Amino acid sequence: MALLQRHRRVSDDIPTSSTADIAFLLLVFFLVTTVFPKDRGLTLALPQGEAPVNEGNVLHFLVESSGKVGIRWGASENTHYMASQDIAPLWRTEVAKNPKLIAAVRTDPLAPYSRMIDVLDQLRMAGAERVSLASGEGGS
Repeated sequence: MALLQRHRRVSDDIPTSSTADIAFLLLVFFLVTTVFPKDRGLTLALPQGEAPVNEGNVLHFLVESSGKVGIRWGASENTHYMASQDIAPLWRTEVAKNPKLIAAVRTDPLAPYSRMIDVLDQLRMAGAERVSLASGEGGS
């Protein structure tokens, strides 16, 4: 007696009944395990109210639309231009002469944003604690 052999047929279909479940579980897994970085920006301590400022205690940093950085002391109308990397040494020298010095950074609206950040980075590296920010043309 000969045994009949059954031929098993191998299916070429991919089972897709649980694909949606697996996709959903992967989505949940990645949402739960993803770590989002904290927003980084400029940390500013804003004063409460206004205080009178002696113009002699202000060193103006003027970021022009061309990207040039001008420096003006107090109420002087004379503007001196310098490279961004020279701001930190200048600030250290000036604040040693006048500990009450305030850095007033005025940026033209058409100036490159990166140039203003360069000025603020230099002031931070120099240890400037009193910084005033403004936008627009001209001096304060």
